[in-house]
Amino acid sequence: MWKIYALLTTTMLLWGLNLPMLKYMLEYMHPVTMTALRIFTASITVFAILGAFKLLRLPTKKEWTYIIGGAILNVVLHHYFLNMGLFRTTGTNASLILGTGPVLTAICTALILRNYPTKIQWIGAAVGFIGISSVVLAAGEGFTGLKLGDAFIFISILAQVLSFLVIAKAARTLDPRLLTAYMLTIGSIILFVISLIQEPGELIKFTTVPPSFWAVFAASAVFGTAVGHMLYNYSVGQVGPAKAAIFMNMNTLFALTGSAIFLGEIITSRHLFGFILIIIGVILGSGAAEDLWKKRKTKLKPS
Repeated sequence: MWKIYALLTTTMLLWGLNLPMLKYMLEYMHPVTMTALRIFTASITVFAILGAFKLLRLPTKKEWTYIIGGAILNVVLHHYFLNMGLFRTTGTNASLILGTGPVLTAICTALILRNYPTKIQWIGAAVGFIGISSVVLAAGEGFTGLKLGDAFIFISILAQVLSFLVIAKAARTLDPRLLTAYMLTIGSIILFVISLIQEPGELIKFTTVPPSFWAVFAASAVFGTAVGHMLYNYSVGQVGPAKAAIFMNMNTLFALTGSAIFLGEIITSRHLFGFILIIIGVILGSGAAEDLWKKRKTKLKPS
């Protein structure tokens, strides 16, 4: 179990550092075109990795339904509405709405899969959300009122949460890493068609971007998207969507750290307080604290 927790923490590090890279790339490209090509590059990377380990196979008809459903939810709807929302709302509002991911996952898991989190895991989810609220409000921007962008961000995180349930079901017969490859491919093709309609002529900009753009693009596609999604979807298949989603709280921690290092943003004492709450929330919500307690009780029992 601790290996899975380490994988999830690594995934959040990759996703967190990916956010400053996305901010940089959006200075040169419109979001849908850039996202479609970035995700398609990631899909080729995943197929290459799985091919090297001889893990490739064709899915069954039933597995194709999960793949298409996961691609629409996790790739198309999540990334499309996330990018559209970020153009229409503040980073504060977006971060708070995205921070509801673990709680939404726990609720959807309980309602749809009948897999109910423990009281300690609910407390962990709540503590983590308080930590995120503290972090994103540290800049003092406050709330700006509800906007259309806020609704888009909520649709984005809800689509991602629902996709985790699809991934958990598909993982019973299909390797989540292979599921990731097919999902990224199908999703990127759909996004590319949308980009041709919504952002016509955007492809020409790829001929004018600086070399640094391509370096960031490659890092984002290979590590932030390909490796990150493979590790996360594999972890969902191992521990379930509710436990895995708790680690999403660490996105904020690593994203702000990456922004401080690469974009020169300042981390305050309020950020640090929020970070501590996020870590506590992850330990409680993931079940790690309960695992440690059970092991301790087992060791203390007389033989």
